[in-house]
Amino acid sequence: MNDVESATVKLVELLRHPEDLDKIPALKAEFTRKKAAIDGQLRHGLKEQLEVTQAGMSSITNGQRTVNLIKEEMMKIDKLCAEAQNMIHDFPHINLVAQTHRNFEQVEKMKRDIDTFQERLENLEYLLGQDDEDPINQPNLLEIHYGLTQLRDIRDEAMEQIKCSEEASTELIENLTLDTGATVQDYFNRLDDVIEWFDKHIGEACLNLIELVQRGNDGVVVRLALVIEEEEKTDKKVKALQDAQKEYKDLASRFKSIASGPKELRGYKEKFLKAIEYVCKANIDEANQVFLEDPDKLEKSVKWYFNNLNTVKLGMQGLMPRKWKIFKTYCRIYHALMHDWLIERIDDPDLRPPHMLAIINWIEKYYTKLQKLGVPEEDLVPHLIDNRAAELVREYRQVIIKAVEEWMDRMAVTDKKNFLDRDESSLDTDENGYFRTKTLGDMWRMLREQLLVASNSDRTDVAEGVIEAMFRALSSRQRMWESLVDGDMAKYASPTADQDGLQALQDWLVAIANDQINCIDEGDPDVDGAVSYLTSFERDITPLVSDQYTTTITSQIESLRNGYVDLGTHCIHIFSSLIFMVDFRSIMTEFFTPTWYSQKHIGAIVSTFKDYLADYEQVLHSSLRDILVEELADELLVHYLSAVRNKGAKFRRSDPFTEKIKDDILTAFQFFENYPSYPEIKAKWRVVSEFVKLLEAEKATVPSVYVDFKYQYWDVQIGWVEAVLRSRDDFERSMLNAVKAKAAEVSVERGMETIMSKVK
Repeated sequence: MNDVESATVKLVELLRHPEDLDKIPALKAEFTRKKAAIDGQLRHGLKEQLEVTQAGMSSITNGQRTVNLIKEEMMKIDKLCAEAQNMIHDFPHINLVAQTHRNFEQVEKMKRDIDTFQERLENLEYLLGQDDEDPINQPNLLEIHYGLTQLRDIRDEAMEQIKCSEEASTELIENLTLDTGATVQDYFNRLDDVIEWFDKHIGEACLNLIELVQRGNDGVVVRLALVIEEEEKTDKKVKALQDAQKEYKDLASRFKSIASGPKELRGYKEKFLKAIEYVCKANIDEANQVFLEDPDKLEKSVKWYFNNLNTVKLGMQGLMPRKWKIFKTYCRIYHALMHDWLIERIDDPDLRPPHMLAIINWIEKYYTKLQKLGVPEEDLVPHLIDNRAAELVREYRQVIIKAVEEWMDRMAVTDKKNFLDRDESSLDTDENGYFRTKTLGDMWRMLREQLLVASNSDRTDVAEGVIEAMFRALSSRQRMWESLVDGDMAKYASPTADQDGLQALQDWLVAIANDQINCIDEGDPDVDGAVSYLTSFERDITPLVSDQYTTTITSQIESLRNGYVDLGTHCIHIFSSLIFMVDFRSIMTEFFTPTWYSQKHIGAIVSTFKDYLADYEQVLHSSLRDILVEELADELLVHYLSAVRNKGAKFRRSDPFTEKIKDDILTAFQFFENYPSYPEIKAKWRVVSEFVKLLEAEKATVPSVYVDFKYQYWDVQIGWVEAVLRSRDDFERSMLNAVKAKAAEVSVERGMETIMSKVK
């Protein structure tokens, strides 16, 4: 059912339009061709599978036939043996005599072996003593091994015969006395001591194998290899005997030749491999100590690793049996131990970032060095760190990012507390006497230190991740200060707000504003290398990233720079707003009321401005002084124009309000003309003339005056215009309706915001 549905869907996709029906012959031909190709592939695959299956079945049939033939031959042999016994006259007597003769020969041979056992053992001890004096060459190694092999066989045969006797028991074996007066157990115990001595020589040679090859002691290496190879063959025979006795116990017992020889595995080859592993593990333990003390010495601490493998490749392969594949064996053992060591370090919860970085950077070097030795990466299983490089990079990057975030979080908590507590001890002055917060320099210093850690990784993915986190942290810090100052300004918005702590808040506002400018201030151009914190930061991060990320840096830096300018200006704006909220709270309510005519309110306001500037001019960054003056001028202008909404504000035709407004402006200009930003201030205050025109225009011309106003200040709000008109003593509803009608007709081009956007 699903196949039908899928076919239907496919047809719907192919035949969407009526003209698609013309494609049916072509589609049919294409599908026929594809079907023929698939059928051919299926027939070919089926043929191959049939051939493989037939070959397998033939092999099974042939094997079964061979097994049956062997069974038949064995049955014939057994039958012939039985018939031969019946065919030969007196066969039981002949067999008994032959058996007696064989037993006599065995006893005689055993007697000779026991009689010479002591002498041969002493000779081996003498040879071992000689090799003790020349451990580098051990010239008697093969002779000792051959002698020990014979004595071992004698012991095994003797013990086997004793165990097989009817009266055999453990006590009998231990107390059986020879002609010399010594017991069998004494003889064999001494043999065990000599074997242990010999094994010690073998073990020392295995442990010093690399050094022996490096010194050119090829003879002892070859002798050692011959001994181990011979023991390996013996162990294979023993293993085969044990398997045969386990699987075919009855059959094995009938063939005495199978039961002769060694009975236990000696494991010299396994001990040889264990020695290689032991030496490598000991060297890795030493390297581990060096690595933990100084992660930069990782490569140096494992220099022996590649030297040893190179020694094996160049000097040992020709001295060892080819079937051992000694170089591959060393590579397998060494790689497994290196893998286990590095994984252990990676999984260590106390692993420090420098060590993590060292491991990350080591991987590529490791495989490159082995590649030079002729070992491809795909032959080294498992992967050196289980393909966890990407995970380690993320962890390493996250460690740095976490350090940055924790630093910034702690700094933010401290700054918030100090700001809310108005802690004056947390403020400082720089070399120019400007207010500063104490944490700004620490923040940039911390970022520089963490950038150094990221740069040490020599990885763009690490650096870019850390830099991205730093951009987020710096932007978050800007938002934090903006939120804090806005929140505290709101506390003074209420007429009943407590004014305590206002000066401390203003000090903090100046310090925060100075901080923002210090972040982007390029300093004295005459001083070599004088750049801002942000420019220095940009220079530090640019070499660490990829070309693709450079554009991101440019946009992020520009965003931060604009953010610092905006935040610094915002703090100055709040500083100015607080003056009007607190100092001028009552005086601003009297503008354009009858009291206004008799008071010098603008004079009082600019006098207060002078006091503030005198207090803060020396501690405010020079680039912010003009901004402060402009903000004061803007705030005064906005509050002045908004005063038409004051309760009791009224412009009577008979009152000299025009002259009073002119006097206010001149008073303000006398103050502002002392500052460089006076031309800009004066240009903004021209809006007052348009305000006056609305007040003094004839009723009939008010709509046209409004239109002129609208063309010059596109963002003038109709609500404010209505308030101005209502403040006229000759206000009529028809006047307002006419203005609103004009407002609906006038279409002006929007541009940059004007001062009227702030007048509500």
